[in-house]
Amino acid sequence: METPAGGLASETILEILRMILAGTSLKDVLTSVARVVEAQREGMLCSVWLLDPDRIHMRAIAAPTLPSSYVAALDGFALGPEGGSCGAAVNRREPVFVTDVLTDPILERVRDVITAHGLRACWSAPIISQGGEILGTFAFYFRSVRGPSPSDLELIESATRLAAIAIERKVAEDAVRASEAKLREDEEELRRIVDAIPQKIIVLNPEGRVIYANRVCLDYSGLSLEDVRADDFRERVFHPEDVQRLREERQKALAGTVPFENEQRALGKDGKYRWLLIQYNPLLDREGKIVRWYATGTDIEDRKRAEEKLRDEGRELRQLIDSIPQHVLVLNAKGSLLQANQVMLDYNGRSLKEMQGAGTSDRITRDLHPDDLERVQAERERGLSKGLPFEMEKRMLGTDGRYRWFLFRYNPLRNEEGKIERWLATATDIEDRKQAEDRMRNETVALREEIVHSSLFEEIVGTSEALRRVLLQVSKVAPTDSTVLIVGETGTGKELIARAIHNRSKRSSRAFIRVSCAAIPPSLVASELFGHEKGSFTGAFQRRPGRFELADGGTIFLDEVGELPPETQIALLRVLQEREFERVGGTEPLPVDVRVLAATNRDLSAAVGEGKFRQDLFYRLNVFPLQLPPLRERADDIPLLVEYLIDRYARKAGRKIRKVAKRTLHLFQAYDWPGNIRELQNVVERAIILCEGETFSVDETWLTPANSAGTDFRLGANLAEREKEMIESSLRNARGVIGGPNGAAVKLGVPRQTLESRIRKLGINRHRFRTP
Repeated sequence: METPAGGLASETILEILRMILAGTSLKDVLTSVARVVEAQREGMLCSVWLLDPDRIHMRAIAAPTLPSSYVAALDGFALGPEGGSCGAAVNRREPVFVTDVLTDPILERVRDVITAHGLRACWSAPIISQGGEILGTFAFYFRSVRGPSPSDLELIESATRLAAIAIERKVAEDAVRASEAKLREDEEELRRIVDAIPQKIIVLNPEGRVIYANRVCLDYSGLSLEDVRADDFRERVFHPEDVQRLREERQKALAGTVPFENEQRALGKDGKYRWLLIQYNPLLDREGKIVRWYATGTDIEDRKRAEEKLRDEGRELRQLIDSIPQHVLVLNAKGSLLQANQVMLDYNGRSLKEMQGAGTSDRITRDLHPDDLERVQAERERGLSKGLPFEMEKRMLGTDGRYRWFLFRYNPLRNEEGKIERWLATATDIEDRKQAEDRMRNETVALREEIVHSSLFEEIVGTSEALRRVLLQVSKVAPTDSTVLIVGETGTGKELIARAIHNRSKRSSRAFIRVSCAAIPPSLVASELFGHEKGSFTGAFQRRPGRFELADGGTIFLDEVGELPPETQIALLRVLQEREFERVGGTEPLPVDVRVLAATNRDLSAAVGEGKFRQDLFYRLNVFPLQLPPLRERADDIPLLVEYLIDRYARKAGRKIRKVAKRTLHLFQAYDWPGNIRELQNVVERAIILCEGETFSVDETWLTPANSAGTDFRLGANLAEREKEMIESSLRNARGVIGGPNGAAVKLGVPRQTLESRIRKLGINRHRFRTP
């Protein structure tokens, strides 16, 4: 009887699916499907036919109630225009319903077989995979004339879908089995091939542990595969001097996914070490993850011996340079190219003939970065003319259209007579190092600033109440990122306080950039602070970063900030407000993370009132003002400062000062010191030079006490004059000779370098004292 639902019941479908999942044979599953379908329609006979691999013939796989003679008569029939309802269903890719076998022309070829078995109606539906491939047909027969009803169509659809699932599962299982068998066969074949390769081959897992080693590798080492897989394999096989290096190289390289290689000495079963070149190549999955590493070992013992011989004798140079991973060039005595290794040819994208034919000068012009051309040509000509080893850095154009930095080292190769016959040049890619240098340029520039603009002290000296108040404020503001305005007279140590703030801040490990605003011409202030682009003005031959860019992440100290021109004040205000700036000639704003410390000896409030300094900039700078006391308010600190300075300059001048005259110390404490600590420094330094004993003292005429009528500081002129007279007298006695046992330096008791420095500073012409 027909079921009301038309299709198969869900319980029936689930039972069929369980059979499929349980691994029941395809024939049994399809037979069960045929029986279940036959049970849904009275008088229906079912069969399932599968396409042969040739896609032309069909074979019966399930026909539980059809006469076996009928199945045998049609088994293996060929598809075609008259291939019956099954052939038509395959060709049309849709169900075909023959209501009366006696009248439908598509059954011409098989009509006699069908009618001979008492069948009058024949329906066929194609079994189609999820990928759209025809797998076979599901055939339905009746002994009376009959057409399909809507419920019949639902039943046919359910039946063909179940049959497709079962067949696809079988096909997939067969494919997997065949694939596994093929893989096993291929693996065995691959092992035989690998064992036949004369190179040593090792397979490693992603972590670098050995999985497999070929017969050549095992025969060389005399070890078993289990020995090679052991943790101590490398310690047992590789030369002790190579183990640590190889471990570090492998750990670093195995963390990536690119091929790499190394050279190592491996112990053979004969007890001798031989050099091997181990080349590692990764096997990646579809996601780019390492599945295996394949390492091949090539015996390079002979090559190593040849390289040693080449280094000693300078022969077979071409073989050597092609084995070096650097760019290598061989030039004639005049610098014209003779040879270049493959690495360099590959980088330039040219043949050796092309590089030779263009001429060295043309090649350099074409391949060099335009900004390096003039410098490199000058350095190259100068180096070749001297005939000594030299090196230079330059940017070279690669095949990818980009420039990379290389370090070129030139070494002359001389013949037995000492005459240069060749130049050997090697080029090492230093692009990564250059980028690292760019990232560290802040620290580099800060170091230069430290050298050029060295502070008065390595530490702050003093214990006075005025100084302690300042240092207390420094300790509170230093850990913050607040802008600080340091105000004080000239020579009070404003830069020293700025450095103290930086050193105690969270930016202490980054750059400290000092800018003397008063020392920069107004026309160059913007370029100095914010940098400029190439060609932005006359003389801007290349892009140059400014001080703010160099100080990124650190601290910038704007000394004498009150001297900034108005237009630069606007740009500085923008940096403080928006934390960004533009280079001169640039259009893109550049973000910057920098702490600003400013200093001035001017009254900025008065300058604002006079219209010489922007009020809004003053407010931005004056977040945390620090007022430094002048030296006259720190009289208690003068003894400590004098002691510190005497020690500093006595050691520099090679003198021994054991004590300070009390009269001199009282004179120092009484003096007004209009030049503050810097003036005290100059007095002590010059007095040390003029001092003839072990007691430090100055003449009271050098200084005018603060309570004298009108401060008249004559030390500069007096000391310079006396010092000049003393040095000239010594030069005259030494006949213009500075060094040596009879030189002027010995007569004065100072180091030769110190005396030469003072001669230059005082403008003394030493040559006029020489006598024939």
